[in-house]
Amino acid sequence: MRRFQDNGPCPTVLNIQNATLQNTNFRTALWTGEHLQLTVMCIPVGGDIGLEIHPDTDQFIRIEQGCALVAMGRTRDVSDFAANVRPGCAVFVPAGWWHNLTNIGKIPVKLYSIYAPPHHPRGTVHVTKRDAEHHHHD
Repeated sequence: MRRFQDNGPCPTVLNIQNATLQNTNFRTALWTGEHLQLTVMCIPVGGDIGLEIHPDTDQFIRIEQGCALVAMGRTRDVSDFAANVRPGCAVFVPAGWWHNLTNIGKIPVKLYSIYAPPHHPRGTVHVTKRDAEHHHHD
């Protein structure tokens, strides 16, 4: 597999579909600028991103592989929006909404996510969800 690195904020062109499908890390930041960030993710069968909220960040997610359930709500305890997603689906998560994405298929979910403004430190690589949770609590 090709090793990716965060090339932001330098001008960059990449094949986002190939980069997404080649990624085996839970999360890899590919480009971090002042106002935007691109990450790719690999969610294992039965796994999820984890319930989270970004108070000041809108998020765009595009599914490239696999099937997932997306749930969102204005409070941590109530997800009043849910949708099944598959390759080609785009998910828009408004700032201030609790959300989670759970792999409900038989293969890893591969997706890319765009945050505006950036949400993770430049160059973030989380090999596993546990790594991401550990870094989130530092």
